[in-house]
Amino acid sequence: MRKITLYASILLVLMFLANCSSNKTKEIETETIEKNGIAIEMISIPAGTFTMGSPTSEIGRNDDETQHEVTLSAFKMSKYEVTFDQYDAFCDATGREKPEDADWGRGNRPAFNVTWDDAAAFAEWMDCRLPTEAEWEYACRAGTTTSFSTGNELTSSQANFGGYSYEYTNEEVECREKTLPVGSFAANAYGLHDMHGNVCEWCSDWAGNYSSGAQTDPKGPASGMFRIFRGGSWGFNARFCRSASRDNSHPGNCSFNIGIRLVSNK
Repeated sequence: MRKITLYASILLVLMFLANCSSNKTKEIETETIEKNGIAIEMISIPAGTFTMGSPTSEIGRNDDETQHEVTLSAFKMSKYEVTFDQYDAFCDATGREKPEDADWGRGNRPAFNVTWDDAAAFAEWMDCRLPTEAEWEYACRAGTTTSFSTGNELTSSQANFGGYSYEYTNEEVECREKTLPVGSFAANAYGLHDMHGNVCEWCSDWAGNYSSGAQTDPKGPASGMFRIFRGGSWGFNARFCRSASRDNSHPGNCSFNIGIRLVSNK
């Protein structure tokens, strides 16, 4: 009986160790794209299937967040939002006027006041592109199904956002009222920083309603009037920082709240 008990104990220990090993976080794969004198760190995002949109029970949900299944091919996404240093170099090389920085500083802070058209031009100049809306949400969620990649709560120690957050945390929110240098907060499980807050990020899609059916590598409507941006910002309430939250603007508009993140298939 003692031998059986010993063998059973050893088996349980081995099963536990095997389970721990299988649950280890996959090592994050990164590479640096260097083009035109600019270096941007990219992270490999694995292919997969996820539920895009939000459940009707999610706090702060909008009607345009209909849940549907989306399957995506693998892609690479910039680890950080594009900085002023990086975007200013593009302006110098192409003769564009540099965007205003609200006297908050440039350098390693995220670039903003950039139209969709100029954001797309910068991406192409770097041999990249803007993320599709589906790619953006998939990367932001990083395997989660909650309101944020941090769970159903978001605090000002996890992201830079403004306004009330009483729906998502009991803590007092620190409204910084400006951007912070990229990477000021912990990354999500894919290794991406500032997917919630700091600045919103232009996506490639025209604004439009979701399809309720399953989709593979969707790119949004073929045409439209407004372009999607995602992620919330330093000036937005927490509900607009949710993984499923959607917003849009005319591609010729620029804002102190909207910046850039790049994607590549290479």
